Amino acid sequence: MSEQTVEPNLSPVIDLLDLGPVHRLGYGAMRIVGDGVWGEPESRGTAVEVVRRAVELGVDFIDTADSYGPNISEEIIAEALYPYPEGLRIATKVGFVRTGPDVWVPVGRPEYLRQQTELSLRKLKVDALDLLQLHRIDPKVDAEEQFAVLRDLQQEGKVKALGLSQVTVEQLQAAEKYFTVSTVQNRYNLTDRSSEDVLEYAEANGIGFIPWAPISAGELAQPGGPVDDAARRLGATTSQVALAWLLRRSPVMMPIPGTGSVQHLEENMAAASLQLDDATFEELDAAGRAAAK
Repeated sequence: MSEQTVEPNLSPVIDLLDLGPVHRLGYGAMRIVGDGVWGEPESRGTAVEVVRRAVELGVDFIDTADSYGPNISEEIIAEALYPYPEGLRIATKVGFVRTGPDVWVPVGRPEYLRQQTELSLRKLKVDALDLLQLHRIDPKVDAEEQFAVLRDLQQEGKVKALGLSQVTVEQLQAAEKYFTVSTVQNRYNLTDRSSEDVLEYAEANGIGFIPWAPISAGELAQPGGPVDDAARRLGATTSQVALAWLLRRSPVMMPIPGTGSVQHLEENMAAASLQLDDATFEELDAAGRAAAK
């Protein structure tokens, strides 16, 4: 177990379009609800404690969604932090309907996206959402209709900044005809590089790239694997190494590791202070690319 659980320095910072500067290592609030991202957590008090501790550690970017629970993650964030400290940005997402544990159904009808945005405003107790992300583009609804309602919500002052999740470069470019894309949230980690082109586009255009499943490293993190070896050399955990690799990978990378444990939260946040030397970074990069093939 790493000893790096002291108050971390969460630098570096990214200046998000339409939103302003935030530290690049944030907190993802998907794991503060029940199993299957469904229902109440085992201990609501613990969930509140985790969210508060994240902010105490310097986190100023929290990512959630109306579908986490559903509703419960947003409600816990408000319970833990409202009135919100100055500088804190809370991102949420709309575009999924939940019908049970681990069941996610995309719904992108404009009236539904607008309804869920209004509900998120109430649950988070704010007049305007800092960042609203389309959780998925619904393939059954014209994408332009989905983009248009997001644009309208921003123009109405209900949303400060807009983002997308799990999209292609082409979809991202299509959305940019309607609004400035501040962030894109795609699956990306050491062993999943399927969104490499989206990351490169985000970097070229100053768009924050939020990698979900950021610490998945598979066999690389098993005993004797390259992530495990690096962790042992650096006196860190394998999760810290995976996060440190992401932070070095790109200046627009914004990992949001999620957990329902204060201990794991502290360990994850300590990754911001972990520096990978050139040789370690390149070794991990090569091993990840090989594992992804």
